[in-house]
Amino acid sequence: MAEEIITHSSEETTNWGREFSKRLAAPVLVLLTGELGSGKTTLTKGIVAGLGAAREEEVTSPTFTLVHVYGNSPKVYHADLYRIESFHDFETLGLEDVFVQPAVVILEWSERFPLASPWPQVRIRLEHCGGDARRISVL
Repeated sequence: MAEEIITHSSEETTNWGREFSKRLAAPVLVLLTGELGSGKTTLTKGIVAGLGAAREEEVTSPTFTLVHVYGNSPKVYHADLYRIESFHDFETLGLEDVFVQPAVVILEWSERFPLASPWPQVRIRLEHCGGDARRISVL
């Protein structure tokens, strides 16, 4: 079920996220990977808005707060694991609590996620393609 798309602007990336959100049902982990500035938060804006959990302009990078929570049913958790260097760092986030009830969990820098999860997972890789173009690969 691999899929690849090229977007040519942040608006296209957000719009693709809105469309992609229609495929998601809680519980699910959306695992995002990609270099700095590859569009992970931009894509997340579309996913969160598409799920009806928040407006695009309300979705911001959780780089410093580390975890944002949007909506109620289901809740959407958006976490940035960029600064996570050890399991102890991860424990301070309290993310294990997100598995208490079905939710949509979107993790940037997901390669740093140290827990096994019984929830379905969707892996998405974002890559720079020059200018504002991005390659989005659903793996």
